[in-house]
Amino acid sequence: MLIVSEIIEKLKDILSKDGKDGKVFDKDVANSLGLSQMNFATMKNRNKIPYNKILDFCALKKISINWILYNQDPNSLLSSTDKYWIKYFPNINVSAGGGAYESDEEYESLEIPTSFLNMLGGMNNLKNVDAINVVGDSMEPTLNSDNIIFLDKSKKDFNKEGIYAFTSINGLFVKRIQKRVDGKLDIISDNKEYPIQIINKYECNILGKVIGSFGMVF
Repeated sequence: MLIVSEIIEKLKDILSKDGKDGKVFDKDVANSLGLSQMNFATMKNRNKIPYNKILDFCALKKISINWILYNQDPNSLLSSTDKYWIKYFPNINVSAGGGAYESDEEYESLEIPTSFLNMLGGMNNLKNVDAINVVGDSMEPTLNSDNIIFLDKSKKDFNKEGIYAFTSINGLFVKRIQKRVDGKLDIISDNKEYPIQIINKYECNILGKVIGSFGMVF
């Protein structure tokens, strides 16, 4: 992977070829990434790569992030690759069974087929979508162990029934949630061998709604 200074030079090259008049400065790169000049300077001094901002930049410019980070030639800088990316956290396991949670902020860029865009809410919604792993059998047959699920972090309204990822004192889980008339929540496993659990809404922190796996989730 390229270091921060090399990535900045690539971003300047893109901005220059994309119609920016005159010399491209660090402040221009900062603006294009949606960063303040102070934050950009701190990032540069610490050699810290702003992955989120670069992913958004690549999506806007329709260029391959692999060219930015790994120097892989996308054939043409300004020609659209029609490739879309979301964050995939390979070391985070959301439990559909007995409970498993490994906290890890590292992620990979997962390329999304164009046919998945509608399922994930369209191109502009990809910034809200993360991909994580499922372990356990309590959500079978809807979700199976070792599935990769797509989580929309902008959808946290559990007043609407659906499958949600949430944290509790016991870890990170994915379950179907229904709000009860008494205000509490039914935590439902699609595998009927698992009983329904009833919890208070303050006992779980909704991370987002599951909007797909390798097929639609209903």
